[in-house]
Amino acid sequence: MASVNVTELIITGLFQDQEVQKVCFVLFLPVYLATVLGNGLIVVTISVSKSLNSPMYIFLSSLSLVEIGYSSTVVPKFITDLLAKVKTISLKGCLAQIFFFHFLGVAEILLLVVMAYDRYVAICKPLHYMNIMSRRVCHMLVAGSWLGGLIHSIIQILITIPLPFCGPNVIDHYFCDLQPLFKLACTDTFMEGVVVMANSGLISVISLFFLVSSYAVILISLRNHSAEGRRKALSTCASHITVVTLFFGPAIFLYLRPSSTFTEDKLVAVFYTVITPMLNPIIYTLRNAEVKNAMKKLWGKRNPETE
Repeated sequence: MASVNVTELIITGLFQDQEVQKVCFVLFLPVYLATVLGNGLIVVTISVSKSLNSPMYIFLSSLSLVEIGYSSTVVPKFITDLLAKVKTISLKGCLAQIFFFHFLGVAEILLLVVMAYDRYVAICKPLHYMNIMSRRVCHMLVAGSWLGGLIHSIIQILITIPLPFCGPNVIDHYFCDLQPLFKLACTDTFMEGVVVMANSGLISVISLFFLVSSYAVILISLRNHSAEGRRKALSTCASHITVVTLFFGPAIFLYLRPSSTFTEDKLVAVFYTVITPMLNPIIYTLRNAEVKNAMKKLWGKRNPETE
């Protein structure tokens, strides 16, 4: 029997039970809407507020923009699939999803690194801060983050496109990613898997090393600051460290262990594709009085401080 090239893939989804899927739809739709509205509000607030023009807010606005795109690459399709009996995606659609998922995921990692560098300069070299972190440098760092994500994603896709897919055509996941797709190729994908893991792993390990080093240096240098200076610096850094942990924790759990088809792997993926992008704006705004005040001005609210 001649092999037929697969053009459409079937996605198994998160759960098989129809009732559980309906419950997931009711839970995840508000989460996605909150992600888009929360991050969108941060982007708009920072764009129109004259008080939020420091480098930190330029990076925060870019991060929120990435979060909207990152979440929108996976979640709308995932949510609509929860109501579908048979979940399908074209091979081209699958490759497009993989491209944008990796592009925006790596752009986010690099932005988190840039934000750590910004905090390092602000706390450890305060007198030279405005010279080092000029507007031009900030925009170059943001552009570099997006470019890094783009290059990474192009490499991943160029490795995947030549692979032959002739069946089976069932992806054991709720969205398209490289490892589940490689399992469907009609050829040995060991080398492709190694290149992909090296590409992703290298970026993650170097970024994580830079992030940990930055915060170690910051914490050591804070011993020489006043109590008030320490409190303010730690408050800003705590938000950043929380976001970094939420992003890297699940990713390390998934990618630094043998691949499996366990439901817990999918549940961990739900955390970083659905939940984390919603939490980031909450984490950054709740701990930042300037952003909260700017938002109140934007909406013309004069409410007393919430508890």
